Amino acid sequence: MGKYWTKILLLYCGVVPFSFSIIALFLTISSMNTVLFTVIVMVISGLGAGLLAAKREKLPDQFGKRYAPIIFPLTLTLFLWTIFTLISSGFYGSAVWGIYGILQLPFGLLSILASFSGIGNIFFLGPLSFNGAFLIAFFITERSQDGRSIIHKPQLISSITLLLFIFGVGQTVHSIRSQTVLPSHDFDYEGGYSSTDLWPYNIDNSDHILPQLSEESTFMISDHDEAPILDGAEAAFPVYSAFALATYDENTLKNQEYEYVSFTNTIYGFERLLDREVDIFFGAEPSNDQQQLAKEKDREILLTPIGKEAFVFFVNQNNPIDSLDVSEIKDIYSGEITNWQDVGGNNEKIIAFQRPKNSGSQTLLEKVMGDTPLITPLKEEVPAGMGGILEQVADYRNYENSLGFSFRFFATGMHNIKDMKLLAIDGIEPSPEYISKGIYPFSAELYAITLQDNPKTTIQSFLEWMQGPQGQEIIEDVGYIKLEE
Repeated sequence: MGKYWTKILLLYCGVVPFSFSIIALFLTISSMNTVLFTVIVMVISGLGAGLLAAKREKLPDQFGKRYAPIIFPLTLTLFLWTIFTLISSGFYGSAVWGIYGILQLPFGLLSILASFSGIGNIFFLGPLSFNGAFLIAFFITERSQDGRSIIHKPQLISSITLLLFIFGVGQTVHSIRSQTVLPSHDFDYEGGYSSTDLWPYNIDNSDHILPQLSEESTFMISDHDEAPILDGAEAAFPVYSAFALATYDENTLKNQEYEYVSFTNTIYGFERLLDREVDIFFGAEPSNDQQQLAKEKDREILLTPIGKEAFVFFVNQNNPIDSLDVSEIKDIYSGEITNWQDVGGNNEKIIAFQRPKNSGSQTLLEKVMGDTPLITPLKEEVPAGMGGILEQVADYRNYENSLGFSFRFFATGMHNIKDMKLLAIDGIEPSPEYISKGIYPFSAELYAITLQDNPKTTIQSFLEWMQGPQGQEIIEDVGYIKLEE
């Protein structure tokens, strides 16, 4: 009996899956569909191992003794997955999954793959695919040959019930988690900083779509030591990229010492301004946390308005809602209203997306909310840059019951999400006319933000040029609303 257990567990459920994990690892390195290749390899190897175990081994006569080592690996996988799911609350980025990988030693290579690829499902799907296929192949082969054991229904029912119960517990945790954590939707551009392809607005792109002045700029920067280094929000990139194209001479832009037109998004870009790594940051009004950070670093920031924008809310085109009141928005984002039916829509749960804290649009949402606390934002698991899995605020998905927000130009110009419609607020649409006149409730300023003590002599003249006729021409051509004269 001991020899039978040893051979099944060490050879068929140990050496075999470990060997085929190596094959799966090599196949998935060059594959875009890591999960699919892993499952295929594990299922094929599990079926082969189960067939050989049933055909070549001297099997015990009794059903329980014959199937105990066959069912044990699958039971162990489900049990460990459930325990570690409970411990980590379903977050595959938790460090405890490293212990899980050690306890599932034959699949240790797959655990490493799951960690470094950022695809946590492999922790579970790899062992499940092999052990499930192993059990199925063994059962079919054993039942089709002479000497098959007599099945005792109570034992069979007990085994199946136990497996389903263990799996059900873990699945319940993931089901609860799925209400607030969505599948990975990581940013594909600018090293993970941007959700939008900024290359069309890059001055290094010979086919860029940046607007250009009809005549030579009245302000030019030719001294590369005095040329301001620019950074800003994702939505502002086309603006400051077009500013640099119009005012920086060619030799300055080609200077390899500095990246004059940089992008690291609102959160990191503003920190770079405070650390004096950039000279001008373009974006919305800084959040309270960002202003506090400036005080802690003893930095006096100056906000120069250079254009007007609208803070907009949007839904799927199929959503019958066309307008929301400010009070309804506050109720939705505070959790008081959770169903579209409560605001005149369909009987569907509202999926209200938010943005990362200290991003420009999230800061404006917080201003709209005032003292009303926000609900916990939806999260998503994303692969970390150097391996592992992180949890961050989920990017917007245009589901039919979704609600999102952004800046008008970003939503309709840069991002241009298909089948999305902007909502009126208090019955007022975010049209250029209403934004310009301040009639739209959520009109906002686009700022060029600088430090008071920046020594570069070109900055003040540059800011004045931005507010002048040529700067405002570019603002309008990009898609923003120019300042009132």
